[in-house]
Formats: sequence, structure tokens, C-alpha cells
Amino acid sequence: MIKFKHLFLTIIGSVVLYSCGSDNNTTPFDHEAQAKIDNDSIVKFLMNHYYDTDKDSVKPLVAGKVALLKDADTPNDPSKLKIQTYKEGDVEYKLYVYVAREGAYAPSEDKGFPTVMDSVYIKYSGQRIVNKDSLTSPFDGATRWFTLNGVVRGWTHGISGNFKGGNNITNNGPITFENGGKGVLFIPSGLAYRNLGNGNIPGNANLMFYVNLFDIVKDTDHDNDGVASIFEDPDKDGDPRNDDTDGDRVANFGDVDDDGDGKLTKDEDANGDGDPRNDFSDPNKPDVPDYLNRDIR
Repeated sequence: MIKFKHLFLTIIGSVVLYSCGSDNNTTPFDHEAQAKIDNDSIVKFLMNHYYDTDKDSVKPLVAGKVALLKDADTPNDPSKLKIQTYKEGDVEYKLYVYVAREGAYAPSEDKGFPTVMDSVYIKYSGQRIVNKDSLTSPFDGATRWFTLNGVVRGWTHGISGNFKGGNNITNNGPITFENGGKGVLFIPSGLAYRNLGNGNIPGNANLMFYVNLFDIVKDTDHDNDGVASIFEDPDKDGDPRNDDTDGDRVANFGDVDDDGDGKLTKDEDANGDGDPRNDFSDPNKPDVPDYLNRDIR
């Protein structure tokens, strides 16, 4: 029942910041060239701004402060800028993540970093980076649950592996949160809304988001089939979104019958331990678990 509750929340949240993956333009857009333009713009912005730890905000650079980009020169300090490279399609993009606080949690809660498929509860606020010394007014802001596979890729990669959920505090009242991760995402348009834009966000817009990660659902199971979504990745490329064992155009992480044999994945658990991944009943396919094997029902 708990997993179903969070599934409902993540389905609602999956529409937040969702990025369309294809272009409708008749003339092919040069995403590689745009990636270089975007990176140059973000680098200039980072060289002209610093992070004000007292106000938890990005400010224009002043004497005596260290530019955000120069914070990356001291990698042993955990509260510095992280520069990460990700490939989407055939294009490499650089994502910049300022980790003001990684986050901490009670060992009993066993949360860790969220994966690219997990559900997260985040307070956030976004702005567009206009040029090296300018930001727009905030265009979005909320505190809500959503799933990291259903947002722009800058969020997916920026949140997972960089921030941890904090502690849930219950004192005979509403749940409050403390010690969660917080920081800033600097996202190139290629990892956001690309050349298409979204609503009031124009195409090729570089984005900045303040984020405060309150909580996560570790090993989120979108289809409640007994296999955490992050593990529904048979080709092991790190992206469960492109795995569709039975070819029904529904990715395994959202498919209650992954192999299309008419038997639900959650019921292909021969040893009854609640994990279909470790059940192998076919001597002819000893490395294929039953829930991915159409010959076993």
C-alpha cells in the first residue's frame, strides 16, 4: 500500500518539468552547436557570480568573494561546484551543480542518494540565465513529489548522486524535514527544454534552479511489480526508460507483465521472497529470470 501511494504521487509529479525528447522542426536543429553556445554562456555566468552562504542564493560577484566556477578548483571540499558531463543522443552536455549541503539522514532511515528513477520530495524555484550577469524573475516554484525519470534530464542527473534526503521529524503533528540536501542546478538547454521551449520558457533557454531535497522513496517501484524501477534495466545502460522486453511499447518499469507471457511479474516469484529477479527456472536460459522469460509462466 505504501508503494502504491508513492506511485500515485510520482505519476502526478511526472508532468512537472517534463522534457519532450523530439523536435517537430522540419529543418534539423544543430544541438551540438547549441550545446557549445550554452556551455559558454553558463561558464561566463558562473565566472561572474558567487554563492552567498548566508542567504543561500546566487549573487553577482563582488570583491572578496570567489566566483562559482572557481569553487570547482577545490574538489576535496564537498560544498563546491560539481561539473558533470552527460550524453543525450549523440551530443555531450555539461551540467553544473552547486552542492551547498549534500544532506544527512538518520542511519535507521537508510535513504542515501536517490537514483535516476526514484521519487523525491523537493522544494524548488527556477530562473532563466539570460547572459553572464542577468537572471529573470522566478518562473516556477513549489514543494512537491515527483519522479526523477519524468523530469528534464538536468534534474534527473543533477539531483541523483549529489543530494540526499534528510530526516523525517514527527512530533505528534505534521511531518517536518531537516538536514536534506540543498544547492543549485545550472542546466544547459539541451538537458532542459532544448530548442522547443515549454510554456513561458523559450527555446534554447539555460536554467537555474534552487533545490532543497526533503525526502526520497528509495527503490521506487512505479508499477508495483516487486522489482524496483532502477533494476528494470536488462541492457544495463543505466537508463530503464529504454527497456521493453516484450516489445509492447511500455517500458519494463511501467509494465506489470514484463515478458508478456500473461503472468504478472510480481507472480513470477517462485521462491516467494518478494524479489522476482532471483528466480531462474529454465535450464536452457539459466541467466534469464522467469519474469523476463516468456517460456516460463
